[in-house]
Amino acid sequence: MNLVKLFSLFILFSSISFAQVVKGKIVDEKNQPLPGANIYFDGTSIATIADKDGAFQLQYGGKINSILAVSFIGYQTQYIKDHDNGKELNIVLKEAVNILNEVVLKKDRFSRKQKLQLFREQFLGQTAVGRKAKIENEDDLYFDYDETTNTFKAYSDKPLIINNALLGYKINYELVDFEVKFFSTSISSSDVYRSFYLGLSRYEEIETNPKILKQRQKCYEGSQLQFFRNLVNNIWDKDNFLLFVGSFQENPNDYFKITGESETKQVFVTKQNKSLVGKKFVAEFNLLYKKKQQSKIIFETDTFFVDQFGNNSNIENMIFSGYIAQLKVADMVPLNYGIK
Repeated sequence: MNLVKLFSLFILFSSISFAQVVKGKIVDEKNQPLPGANIYFDGTSIATIADKDGAFQLQYGGKINSILAVSFIGYQTQYIKDHDNGKELNIVLKEAVNILNEVVLKKDRFSRKQKLQLFREQFLGQTAVGRKAKIENEDDLYFDYDETTNTFKAYSDKPLIINNALLGYKINYELVDFEVKFFSTSISSSDVYRSFYLGLSRYEEIETNPKILKQRQKCYEGSQLQFFRNLVNNIWDKDNFLLFVGSFQENPNDYFKITGESETKQVFVTKQNKSLVGKKFVAEFNLLYKKKQQSKIIFETDTFFVDQFGNNSNIENMIFSGYIAQLKVADMVPLNYGIK
């Protein structure tokens, strides 16, 4: 079984009301403005750029659990974990240090062409959308394969620029971590038993037409994002997700307790008795979407928070397999998809 952990970097929960504005100025260490710097909420299309004086103003809706990221080419990205909307931010970016100088890339039996193919499959995905998406700066990727542990890793000092033609998005993705583990010394996706990636993403809409909008909706339906939105809003039926324990359909209210305000809710998971799985194990469920797409989710936490976007505070403590695990970066829509 190919288990995939999908990570979202740095989840935060802060008290933010509707129609909020975050504003400030971005400078370098010499207090010189950085015009054109990017300011965005991770995983969304909520973004802006700094003006000629380094100043910016970014408006957004209700509570959002995604980190505010500030980036500029040649400088270290800064992550704003908490901020006061009543005060302007003064953000100082430091020059970037080439992390690849610290990475020892050893020779192995696999070619760069083979490694690129594996990276595309495990990062963009092998669906029709994943195969069509293109990374414009693949030359910025570096790879390492450790044959002693059968582990493949990828690195990039520069953000990956992904042209996702079928969804009409350009994605700026800062790759923080990428790792694939194999059953044996192999470079084939069929031999992968665990794959995960970690990073920050900014979505830019580059095209919309009825076909693209339909494809976005298709990618959203049955996705991890829709699952968590449905979960906290108690939406379960044959046209959405159905919950199973083993092969038996169950009432989700017997296993999940939802509390909290409308914009950010806390989920409590009822622990199952399954001693053979390990100490972290809490519960395991099978999911069926519209009676055709089958997935499995294993919880290694008994509580987590979900915001109005469907962003999850503990995604690193959940393991997906089946249909949802097949959906990689190319099949993902922004966290603010469908929410105004």
